[in-house]
Amino acid sequence: MQTNFLSQQFNISSLAENSTACPANATICGGASCVLLEDNFNQTLSVVLSTVLTIMLALVMFSMGCNVELKNFLGHVKRPWGIFVGFLCQFGIMPLTAFLLSLAFNILPIQAVVVLIMGCCPGGTASNVIAYWVDGDMDLSISMTTCSTLLAMGMMPLCLFIYTKIWTESDAIVLPYDSIGISLVALVIPVSFGIFVNHKWPSKAKIILKIGSIVGAVLIVLIAVVGGILYKGSWIISPKLWIIGTIFPAAGYSLGFFLARIAGLSWHRCRTVSLETGMQNTQLCSTIVQLSFTPEQLELMFTFPLIYSIFQLLFAALILGGYRLYRRHRVKTKTDVEKTEQKEDSKSNGKINGGFVSDEMK
Repeated sequence: MQTNFLSQQFNISSLAENSTACPANATICGGASCVLLEDNFNQTLSVVLSTVLTIMLALVMFSMGCNVELKNFLGHVKRPWGIFVGFLCQFGIMPLTAFLLSLAFNILPIQAVVVLIMGCCPGGTASNVIAYWVDGDMDLSISMTTCSTLLAMGMMPLCLFIYTKIWTESDAIVLPYDSIGISLVALVIPVSFGIFVNHKWPSKAKIILKIGSIVGAVLIVLIAVVGGILYKGSWIISPKLWIIGTIFPAAGYSLGFFLARIAGLSWHRCRTVSLETGMQNTQLCSTIVQLSFTPEQLELMFTFPLIYSIFQLLFAALILGGYRLYRRHRVKTKTDVEKTEQKEDSKSNGKINGGFVSDEMK
């Protein structure tokens, strides 16, 4: 309400004085176009929600750790073929896909840079929750997220240096190593506690896991809704970025799955690698964008991370729904086959041994 009041006051005074002066508290002034300070309500809401979401995320990762077997986790570290395949997908397929999409749609240089930043980001923690719901390899999922976040400190600058040279100087992009470090700590510590609980109290770990998986699903939806509320003023964006934001996560899921299958991984690990590839750390991308560009530049591409986040969650929901339908159909079919085999075995045994065969078996 304060922003609207100031805008109205400014318009009235402009008309009265026939002047192009901006209000004293405006951060940008371009003639009759002014950008005022962010509303205090939005700032307070952002801080409160960030705190709540951080606590919820820590609890979710703790619960995900309750599904990780220490022996299997260390097995992936000692024989890191699955992690290596995920590494190729994360820092090979995604940056290259971002580069090709930017060229194909011939978007503005500043927009191409934000697409590439998204492609170079490590995997997001939401992938661990979805991997659990699709019966993925949780040990591989957690280890991939941890390794990609750790390796991002070196791989992000390298990938951005290689792919952004034709659009901008790589030095112009500020990488928040502190944010990456915080993300790593927020991932490793809760998961470590979860692994410990699973090792000491397996029965309690299962209960925590079920609760955490539900909270995780709520958290994913909540993050999307919060993003829409906080950035509702930035939805006017190029249609090309909407199209790229739709294609990009779908390409990540698909290419990650096929590369994992070509590499000889099992089906449940293919699903895991697919989710780890397509689901990016969009919060980290938003942080890099805000640190690297001016407010005028942000108007052209600030909403892209949110667009990507929405569509990556949408496609993840479709994958989850498709898998659940497949699993339900498969279980029914498998049960019917087993019943038929049991009936045939009972009849044959009855004939061979001369035993009694009930009417239900006939």
